[in-house]
Amino acid sequence: MKRCAFLSMDNLDAFECYDHLLFEPLQQRGWTVQEVSWRNNNINWDQFEVVVIRSPWDYQDDPEAFMQTLRTIDESTAQLENSLEFVEWNVDKTYLRDLQQAGIEIVPSLWKTSFQEQELSGFFSVFETDEIIIKPTVSANADDTFWINKDNQNSYINQLNSVFNGRPFLVQPFMDNIVKEGEFSVFFFGDTYSHTILKTPKQSDFRVQEEHGGSLELVANPEKDLLQSAQKLLQVLQSTPLYSRIDYVRTSQNTFALMELELIEPSLYFNMDEESPERFADVFGNRMSQ
Repeated sequence: MKRCAFLSMDNLDAFECYDHLLFEPLQQRGWTVQEVSWRNNNINWDQFEVVVIRSPWDYQDDPEAFMQTLRTIDESTAQLENSLEFVEWNVDKTYLRDLQQAGIEIVPSLWKTSFQEQELSGFFSVFETDEIIIKPTVSANADDTFWINKDNQNSYINQLNSVFNGRPFLVQPFMDNIVKEGEFSVFFFGDTYSHTILKTPKQSDFRVQEEHGGSLELVANPEKDLLQSAQKLLQVLQSTPLYSRIDYVRTSQNTFALMELELIEPSLYFNMDEESPERFADVFGNRMSQ
């Protein structure tokens, strides 16, 4: 049996994680899986043929230490998936600018290196909107993400000063369809389409993650334009990742704007499509045999 490590975190009790659904399909293809915390400095990575980044959902608390762990793995004999090159690019949301320049429609964004309170009111004018989102360029699980409107903006100034003092962030108009319809996530394993889900936030919230009360629905027949948008994005990448989750929101013009391209540690929601674990295992097995 070949050995595969799933890179995780110390404790996943506070999260919904479905990676265990891969254990049996991978075992049937000759792979044993061991879950390993990225914070464990006593691991000999050479003992694994491959290390798959799966659920290190606290990496944003110490991104430099996380990246050092990945560099150590990359220097070992183990194959890192997704690749270090992808992670270094994808860990900072400035990658969205690269994709926009390559012709991908993204949610309109402003990029800032540090918060200046006198600029706050101007963000609403730039996007001609009454509601904005402010979030770090390096973040996960909606941490330090703020939904602000014109009327309550002053009440956030102290928090924004604290969180974004010398910390880069981006500003986006709040997309109404996040609460009206939801956020679409399209999943690919390699270049193989797997499944699509719709994530909707709980009432009076905008965060779609299960940990924040969001709900999930399988989209059995996703719209052609949605799948074409995702396929176009993958074609822009210089190589094909092992897995990708591509998050979209419908715009007022009925197009699909990219919210995130998740190549580091996205939940792949194997629970939502019973065939997806086998699909992943097939792509993984073929990739590792090349």
